[in-house]
Amino acid sequence: MYAVIETGGKQYRVATGDVIEVEKCPGDAGEVIAFPSIRLFRNDQGTVLTKEGLGQARVVGEILKQGRERKTLIFKKKRRKNYRRTRGHRQQLTQLRIVSIEGAGG
Repeated sequence: MYAVIETGGKQYRVATGDVIEVEKCPGDAGEVIAFPSIRLFRNDQGTVLTKEGLGQARVVGEILKQGRERKTLIFKKKRRKNYRRTRGHRQQLTQLRIVSIEGAGG
């Protein structure tokens, strides 16, 4: 059984027990969150893609930790013009464990 959820503008294929890193979700470590945007649900009876079926599906995750990923460097240069710019970015992330996936059959 698995589901495809959308969070932070990206889609993730998740199953029960998976640990994923997504863009920052509000909450502290140990809190449980439900994902409102489910794109696909698959179980033994089949695949569910309809709004009615996905409305009954529910994916619940537990926040393991909040953190930041490694720094990404952005470097701009124009040759022979003495133009150099260095900038860094660290994306804030949330590490989640998928606790349960429930839903109606397909």
